[in-house]
Amino acid sequence: MRTDGLWKGDDTLARCAWCRGSDEYVAYHDTEWGFPVRADRRLFEKISLEGFQSGLSWLTILRKRSNFRRAFADFDIQRVARFTSRDVARLLQDAGIVRHRGKIESTINNAQRCADLVDEFSSLASYVWRFEPGPRSRPTKITWDALNGIAETPESRALSKDLRSRGWTFVGPTTMYAFMQAMGLVNDHLHGCAIRKRAQAAQR
Repeated sequence: MRTDGLWKGDDTLARCAWCRGSDEYVAYHDTEWGFPVRADRRLFEKISLEGFQSGLSWLTILRKRSNFRRAFADFDIQRVARFTSRDVARLLQDAGIVRHRGKIESTINNAQRCADLVDEFSSLASYVWRFEPGPRSRPTKITWDALNGIAETPESRALSKDLRSRGWTFVGPTTMYAFMQAMGLVNDHLHGCAIRKRAQAAQR
């Protein structure tokens, strides 16, 4: 059994071992995770889904993502910001998503707070990418040992603190680090992972 955090599938490509065991996870790892995102809708979607993931696995959320998109107007920030108590009641009856009142109400609240943020920074992307860490704050080599135990970083704590000061909820520093990993603010594909260079190229 490998101890370097890598895994080889049937196609013999080495990948980060966390995606092992699910075709959905492999596809997500190969085409989305760690690739830079600057589209506001996708950034807001990911922040929202990270909140819903709290206490659950990401695979659970990933398998329900199309249902979440349908239920939350494809995460159109302005539309979600206009959701009312009637929408909350509708969503609590939707078996295709995670029916958690606090997380549903948080998503609506965050959409309203996001609309204010966009007014100030012109886009959610402009705001979020201000927290991209510099190269010196990252491990020299992204290995399993280097990443093991990194649940949050100074940048994810700063992003979390600033969002919470603006009234956002379900945006703790660990959640924000997972968001930064997924949206390409950091490239945590391990050295030796076949996808790492693709993510680097996308970032350039």
